[in-house]
Amino acid sequence: MKRPGPLLTLLAGLLLAVFILTLDSTTGTKSASSDYEKPSAAKPSSSPAATSPSPTPKRSAAPAGVYTGRTDDDSSAVAVSLRGGKAIAYFCDGHNIESWLKGEVRGAGGMRLTGEHGARLNGTLKGGGKLTGTADVGGGHYTFTLARAKKPSGLYRANSQVAGARIVGGWIVLPSGRQVGLVTRDGKPSAAPAIDPRTGAVTVDGQQLTARPVTP
Repeated sequence: MKRPGPLLTLLAGLLLAVFILTLDSTTGTKSASSDYEKPSAAKPSSSPAATSPSPTPKRSAAPAGVYTGRTDDDSSAVAVSLRGGKAIAYFCDGHNIESWLKGEVRGAGGMRLTGEHGARLNGTLKGGGKLTGTADVGGGHYTFTLARAKKPSGLYRANSQVAGARIVGGWIVLPSGRQVGLVTRDGKPSAAPAIDPRTGAVTVDGQQLTARPVTP
């Protein structure tokens, strides 16, 4: 029997090589990375709910009312009218010194009022219906303690024209019933005639006027 020749042996080797190459090309390894999905980073939650600011406490306005009294040296009278956190004051010696002052009342009951010609009044509400303070008017410095007034005590003012002159009057009616005030005629002061505190009626230079309670 004859052995295969060299040509047949070579041909068989080539066929085997072609078969192996074909097998490798059809069997690849799938990359695992293609099937892997990285977990998404946790998204931060939306901005936290805004906390409602705590309400700012409102300052309680000083109680409305009128405080009257005399200076500690008994030379003059002072009245302060309060309403809605505002104040109007009248300082009067009943002869030739007077001043109208105004300003605001702080939450604690303190006030710094100002008037013409550098007049100033500083006051503080105290317990028991008292108002203490100082006044700088007409070059003088005064201290005072006022009490809450009960009608007809209080602060009154009239403003009118009489015989072509401008009449401005101010009155402080004290708890004792005593009245202290001035009437200015075109800026010239003189002692004020008495008013009827129940109606405010007053006669000035033969003309009947009405003095009305003063409120801020």
